[in-house]
Amino acid sequence: MYISINNELFSEADAKISVSDLSVQRGFGIFDFLKTINNHPVFLNDYLNRFFNSVKEMNMYPNFDRNQIREAVFALINKNNIPNSGIKIILTGGYAEDGYTMTKPNLIIIQTPLSIIENPTKPIKLVSYNHQRQLPQVKTIDYLQAIRLQGFIKENNADDLLYHNNGLVRECPRANIFMVNDTEIITAKTEILGGITRSKILRMGIEAFTVIEKDFTLDEMYAAKEVFITSSTKNVWPVSFIDGKQIGDGNHQIAKSLNNKLLNLINVDVNSEVVA
Repeated sequence: MYISINNELFSEADAKISVSDLSVQRGFGIFDFLKTINNHPVFLNDYLNRFFNSVKEMNMYPNFDRNQIREAVFALINKNNIPNSGIKIILTGGYAEDGYTMTKPNLIIIQTPLSIIENPTKPIKLVSYNHQRQLPQVKTIDYLQAIRLQGFIKENNADDLLYHNNGLVRECPRANIFMVNDTEIITAKTEILGGITRSKILRMGIEAFTVIEKDFTLDEMYAAKEVFITSSTKNVWPVSFIDGKQIGDGNHQIAKSLNNKLLNLINVDVNSEVVA
């Protein structure tokens, strides 16, 4: 297994950064995550757009550009030859003598095997938690709350968290969330990370439904016809229970239809020509 650090490939055993890096000292850094199917990075340009938006929002100044990151991603894919994988692109705050001041960032790209699940095996259960992520529009390496609450998830017989801000639904730690009522498919609008899969769903059409961004409450979600999450690894995945309350009648027809549409988009992307 090889890892890319500042556009150089190292074996996993030799891949190292200093403990003086701000990612270690202060938890300062950003990342993005995408998947490969048959050695093809899916929706790569979309993920790079979001990555560089995070770079801008965090006032980071890497000494490489978009094309160099693309080249590093393809070099890693070619070297490791893991057809179906996850690619994590991490940008740290750099080595800081005082443990506080941002310096030249370090770029780390990691590839790991990933089981590609096209269709959900079973709906998931969520438990809500009152929490607003700091800098929600940025994909930072800060997952303190989500990791801290792993025991809370198990205690509530759930699969994952659903963050809300005093009753207003936000997102899951690693996914966006949608609800379906009689005429609308709705996803939270404010104080969330703009997911790439979410953006694809927002542009899809379902007969008799309008797909919109609008904030909504936990109570509205409990009464929804359907609820589903979206992410790079889960695609469109239905939710069966939130806080122990059953959602809808369990058919998940809208989620299944949108997932099929998404799979078609992914198929088109995988079969398109991507230039490194």
